[in-house]
Amino acid sequence: MDADSVSFAADLAALAWQVELGADEAIAEEPVDRFEVRAAAPAARAATAAQPVAPAVRTAVVERGSVEIAAGCGDLASLRAAIGAFEGCSLKQGARNLVFADGDPRARVMVIGEAPGREEDREGLPFVGRSGQLLDRMLAAIGLSRRAEDPRAGAYITNVLPWRPPQNRDPSGDEAAKMLPFLFRHIELARPEFLLLLGSPAARAVLSAEFGVTRLRGKWHEWRGVPAIATFHPAALLRDPGKKREVWADLVMLKARMGG
Repeated sequence: MDADSVSFAADLAALAWQVELGADEAIAEEPVDRFEVRAAAPAARAATAAQPVAPAVRTAVVERGSVEIAAGCGDLASLRAAIGAFEGCSLKQGARNLVFADGDPRARVMVIGEAPGREEDREGLPFVGRSGQLLDRMLAAIGLSRRAEDPRAGAYITNVLPWRPPQNRDPSGDEAAKMLPFLFRHIELARPEFLLLLGSPAARAVLSAEFGVTRLRGKWHEWRGVPAIATFHPAALLRDPGKKREVWADLVMLKARMGG
C-alpha cells in the first residue's frame, strides 16, 4: 500500500470516528465567531427561561404535523413508511437506520423502550445489543419470545423514538413529543393486550406521568384501556444487577395478568 492510500484510509477512519461521535456538519463556508456565539448563549437561555412554555402547549405545537400524519396511517406498513419520510425530528439526520420494531405484531405483549443504541442503529432493529440480549432472557423467563411462532407467546418490541440520539444522549422532551403520535398510532394498529414499558422515559411518555419508573413500577396502569406495567430498563440492570429482583416481581405480575 502506497503512502497516498495509507493517508486516505487514515482520513476515512478519522471521519467515520467523528460521525460516530455525533458530528453532523462540515466546516461552513462563512467563518463563525465561536466566542460571540458562546457569549450570546447564556442570554438566549435566560430569555427562554423567562418565558416558560407549559408542557401541554409545547406538545400541541410540536406534535401538530405528526398527529395528522400518524392518524392517516391505516396499517403498520404505511406507518413505517410515514415515519421514514417524516422530516420533523432532527434525530433522523444523524441516524444510520430507522428502527421501527421487531417481533410479531400480533403478540399479546408490546414492549416499549426509549431509543435505539449503536447496535440497534447499525442493524435497524430494537434491542439487539447487550440490553436486548438481557431483555430476551427476561421475556423467556415468563414464556415470551420475539421469535415465537405462536403470537400468544410472542413479544412485539419497539421504542418511543425510532432514531438513535447522537452519542446515545438522552432525547429532548420536544424530540419525544414529536414522535409520540406515531408511537400511539403504532399501539393502536398493533392492538396488544398488554404494554411492558422499559425505563422512565418510556413510562413517562406513554403514561403521561411526572414520576420515574421507580415510583411507577410494581402496579398496573392503563393506556387508553390497555393494561400497562412499567419496570426498569435492561440497561439499568446491567449497571445495577440488584434491581433484577424488582424487575422479576414486575414480570411475574405481567405473567399472572396474562393468565400464565
